[in-house]
Amino acid sequence: MIAAVLGGVLAGLLALRVYQRLAHPFLWADVVYYCKLRSYGKTLRARMQRGIVSYLDCFLHQAKENPHKPFVVFENQTLTYRDAERRSNRFANAFGSEGFAKRGDVVALLMFNEPDFICAWLGLCKAGCQVAFLNAGAKAPSLRACLRSCGARTLVVGADLAGLVNEAWPDLKEDNVAVWVMDHTSPSEEFNSLLDKVEKMPGECLSDLPKVDIMSNFVFIFTSGTTGLSKAARVGHMKAIVSMSFLHMCGGRSDDVIYITLPLYHMSASLLGIGGCIHLGATCVLRRKFSASQFWKDCVKHNVTVVQYIGELCRYLLNHPPVPEEKTHRVRLAAGSGLRSDVWREFVQRFGRIKIREGYGLTEASIGFLNYTDEVGPIGRASYFNKLSMPFELLRYDPQTYEPVRTPSGRCTRAPTGEAGILVAPLTAMNQFLGYAGNKVQSEKKLLRGVFKAGDVYFNTGDLLMHDHRDFLYFRDRVGDTFRYRRCRFCWCLFQQPLCDRCSVNRHAVDTKHASFQRLSVLSPKPPCSTIKTKENVCLLVHR
Repeated sequence: MIAAVLGGVLAGLLALRVYQRLAHPFLWADVVYYCKLRSYGKTLRARMQRGIVSYLDCFLHQAKENPHKPFVVFENQTLTYRDAERRSNRFANAFGSEGFAKRGDVVALLMFNEPDFICAWLGLCKAGCQVAFLNAGAKAPSLRACLRSCGARTLVVGADLAGLVNEAWPDLKEDNVAVWVMDHTSPSEEFNSLLDKVEKMPGECLSDLPKVDIMSNFVFIFTSGTTGLSKAARVGHMKAIVSMSFLHMCGGRSDDVIYITLPLYHMSASLLGIGGCIHLGATCVLRRKFSASQFWKDCVKHNVTVVQYIGELCRYLLNHPPVPEEKTHRVRLAAGSGLRSDVWREFVQRFGRIKIREGYGLTEASIGFLNYTDEVGPIGRASYFNKLSMPFELLRYDPQTYEPVRTPSGRCTRAPTGEAGILVAPLTAMNQFLGYAGNKVQSEKKLLRGVFKAGDVYFNTGDLLMHDHRDFLYFRDRVGDTFRYRRCRFCWCLFQQPLCDRCSVNRHAVDTKHASFQRLSVLSPKPPCSTIKTKENVCLLVHR
């Protein structure tokens, strides 16, 4: 009798296991990831109770716990956590003594990747300032607009970018912008040198570090978004401290050596990359700029185990001729976003069994996904457990206007499985949207109200995602008047007027349906079409 009961139970469990493998093959992966998220949430709350509530607090915690561990390796320079802590103190003391950075001020950083980018950033945090990251690839005409939008009246610029600021100086001078060059001497009488002041300062921490409201703004990161115009996205302390867990959720460990070649003025490198290193207590190998020829050589030289990527970076590596180091490296994990399925497969096939962790996220809001399975192509999962931790919806949209379709009662409808829909997420304490600095109109455009009921508010990502029958999420398109080509974002609205002026056209359109090629069509030209062909060299403004 007992044997029969046990046999029945075992048969039932076996049948249940077979059903689970066939109907829900990723159930246990979903459960494990959900438990990992819950565990991190518990850790985060415990840290907050101990006063660790900001990006700076996390860094100070690691500097205390692991003072002698290498933090940043850059060219022939290595900074331990204590070294970075003391140098950031010197920056903070210099900012205070010179009087150009007062508590509450917005200070802009315009620099390429280097350790002093990180130390100056942390020093400004200690001085109680908000930092704005400016795109180092920006052109002189856009600098004034960027500084005005975030309200910065002080600009810290890398020595190799002083020439760019000099081009824009007449406009900046008119706005009373103070420029500090990251060098021992200033290239112009109009600018101030910074490093000579920093190195005279003591390395002791300020006596009274600023108190942080976790719901307040932390940094400004410029993004072209979906309107084509560069906007200063407000990134809150909550968003920043949650972003620091990205590498941990991907499988990063404290003994990892993490290679970062992406620009620090973007969220991927600054919050996910450097922040991820700080969260783990790991070591970061930082490179000034990405180099396909040096990538695997650096990985071997520094015993790199984790790399950060964007999709185009992987494609550049595949297009580069083979090097011996691509077979002798120790990289076990690659984390990032924007990796096409074909590039994904070829990357793993050529460079070894590297675990890929493809994700999705936005600078402006905390909505994000991670493909923690080994399935090629998806950006994340949409299972029951995922929606518990990160609520979101995919809405049906009008293909002509790209606006959500609403019923006669004014409510939106969900996109069915297998059909692309606009990704939206309810605003919550965890999913913040602080808006764009100096741009209330664009901030309001990102909000959808009355989506499913009166009074609800959702953040509109402007991205089209598809949810398949296996609960995987796939990125399909981005709504708006920008398109990406060769790692750059081309903004139609910024060059439509120069095009009209030079070609004398009445109407114009951009075809961005094909991912590999973007085609410009000129309609209803005033002169004959043959004359337009001689005027095709139109200046394009590019957002990287």
